[in-house]
Amino acid sequence: MSSLRIRDASALKEHVNREVAVSDYVEIDQERIRRFADTTQDHQWIHTDVDRAARESPFGGTVAHGFLTLSFLSHFLASTVQIETARVIVSCALGPVRFMAPVPAPSRIRARVRLREFQEQDTFVQATWRFTIERDGSRAPCCVADWVVRYLP
Repeated sequence: MSSLRIRDASALKEHVNREVAVSDYVEIDQERIRRFADTTQDHQWIHTDVDRAARESPFGGTVAHGFLTLSFLSHFLASTVQIETARVIVSCALGPVRFMAPVPAPSRIRARVRLREFQEQDTFVQATWRFTIERDGSRAPCCVADWVVRYLP
């Protein structure tokens, strides 16, 4: 894993259009997919029915929900970018989001984190982060998403 540690959010301006971090891998197994299905009440068989998915799915087995993959953005950012003086971090917007390849169970995913945009205001710093989520052993990313975050001192 590589990470970015800075004292103040205004220092982010030095990192615009750069990859600033690569997260550690996170395991996506069937149990995690089941718990996500229970939490979101999305029990579509392609995610939860191991036997049926092995027989009928074009992916040869169950796959993670796209929103499960997307839900790791918070973890990926918190584990790779530390801003010492940011007291509050607020999620402002999400998009575009593209699910480009399935995440079969079991898999390991990680994120490459790039700072796309930086904006400094009187009371906050706003950053647009680009996450390219990769699956271990796959050349194609499984998800690419932009997330707008505000840092308040």
